Amino acid sequence: MISQFGPELWLADGPSIKAAAGFHYPTRMAVIRLRGRDLFIWSPIPLTNALRRGIDALGTVKYLIAPNTLHHMFLQDWIAAFPDAAPFAAPGLPSKRTDISFAGELTETPDPAWADDIDHVILTGNAITTEVVFYHRPSGTVLFTDLLQQLPKDWFSGWRAMVARLDLMTEAEPTVPRKFRIAFRDKTALRQSVRKVKSWNPRAVVMAHGTPITQDASAFLDRAFSWVPGSK
Repeated sequence: MISQFGPELWLADGPSIKAAAGFHYPTRMAVIRLRGRDLFIWSPIPLTNALRRGIDALGTVKYLIAPNTLHHMFLQDWIAAFPDAAPFAAPGLPSKRTDISFAGELTETPDPAWADDIDHVILTGNAITTEVVFYHRPSGTVLFTDLLQQLPKDWFSGWRAMVARLDLMTEAEPTVPRKFRIAFRDKTALRQSVRKVKSWNPRAVVMAHGTPITQDASAFLDRAFSWVPGSK
């Protein structure tokens, strides 16, 4: 259920979930262990007994992170299971999930509680979602949520398979789906954010929906964002 991906970084894959129009997506979360064995939970998936046992063996859940305005479905269950943990939201999510008392909304400056280990950049100006992209320094890993995706070509069937192909969701390697590309209104802000992501010179790239990149991560990011003018 949970496996180590890099130094102080673990991944756990969950079940597929249904979204709008009958589309379904795989789920993935990341667990980062900070100093003092505090755990930073990125994009929580359904919490099972087995997953909880694995989590408890790693440390104490301290921070629950909803990294964009779409990935919050299971957050309430984690808050109930770990009442001492502080939930943090991507910009705009608190007004969408008024039933959750967030400890804070992520800003351009990483919280001091994890700033030594984790950096991030907020990709703003997208009409579909605002996503916070994280960088875990000890493992050299960038964490994307929905802005990079790759699903198997046979993941969908019928008209959904055609839509997925046209949306670039089933390419040979992860890339930014066409709908997200179109939804970026502020290309200047996007270019600056992508430059920051690339400046991290990561060793790996992980996304919620797709195969992690573990080799030539910088070259991969160049290809994935080649459609953004001036981002190199």
